[in-house]
Amino acid sequence: MVEGWLELSAVAEPEAADAVAEVFGRWGRGVAIEQPVRDAPAGDGGWVDPSRDVVVKTYLPLDAGVDKPRRLLEEAVWHLGRLRHVEPLQARTLAEEDWAHAWKRFFWPHRVGRRLVVLPSWRRRARVPDDLVIRIDPGMAFGTGLHPTTRMCMVLLEEHIRVGDRVLDFGCGSAILSIAAVRLGAASVKAVDVDTVAVRVATENVRRNRVARRVTVCQGTVDAGIAVTSGRAFDLASANISALVLKNAATGLAALVRPGGVALLSGVLDVGAADVRAVYEASGWQHVETRAEAEWIAMVVKRTDPGGRQPSAATSRSSVAESRSAPPD
Repeated sequence: MVEGWLELSAVAEPEAADAVAEVFGRWGRGVAIEQPVRDAPAGDGGWVDPSRDVVVKTYLPLDAGVDKPRRLLEEAVWHLGRLRHVEPLQARTLAEEDWAHAWKRFFWPHRVGRRLVVLPSWRRRARVPDDLVIRIDPGMAFGTGLHPTTRMCMVLLEEHIRVGDRVLDFGCGSAILSIAAVRLGAASVKAVDVDTVAVRVATENVRRNRVARRVTVCQGTVDAGIAVTSGRAFDLASANISALVLKNAATGLAALVRPGGVALLSGVLDVGAADVRAVYEASGWQHVETRAEAEWIAMVVKRTDPGGRQPSAATSRSSVAESRSAPPD
């Protein structure tokens, strides 16, 4: 039983926040990014101001093993501060109940893409016609829509998903991409994560957004095998995870996505993009495009047929932009 938590935080310029978050995510328990908020229209409460410094936080359980990760984080932040504006690491002790709410204070509504709006479960905003609202409570699972990798995946979902698609969300974290897929018209989503905390948080978020009939959350990996209902392959897969896991999953994902289907890959620093692309091209995928934000990339790859040929364009379905919104769950 954890009796308390050590909150570690660092103030950073926006361009350095992702690097700090990456380090915090490696040795800490979850990452929270507090962004300043500017005034918003009545009823919205506030919107993130992307031009000002942010505070990046992570948490360590106060136990006998706390000293090593704290020292590693202090060293990493010091080195990052030599490259960009990153202030020294700050620490404070929190009781269990304080830690549970500590990261919520600066998590405000924010828009991603044209229609998707991420709304913290504890805040309210005026409803705007055509907005697709995702109520999210990330807890200790990655995925609030603030990180560039998540934002890029959500934008790509909006562009590539088709009404009626069957979607695989591999490494689902908070299930933010699964919920976005349903909001954009997916008929069903299988949300998979190896982490038990992520599975619990994802299940709660799916219920909160009333999409439980179309999103199935389970614990597992591609290598362990993921059941495909009724023998049908997935039309689209999203995977916002690390470069190493993406490379290891290339063949497994190829076995689960239909020829002509696409995979949206992110969680990769730009220096690793070429390696990820090479592995996927060698595993039955064709590179479609790569996008970048700060030091992160997101990649779209298309599944070739078993003979290595690209499926005929005549087999594709109408895009979501050309179709009606999916009915409510």
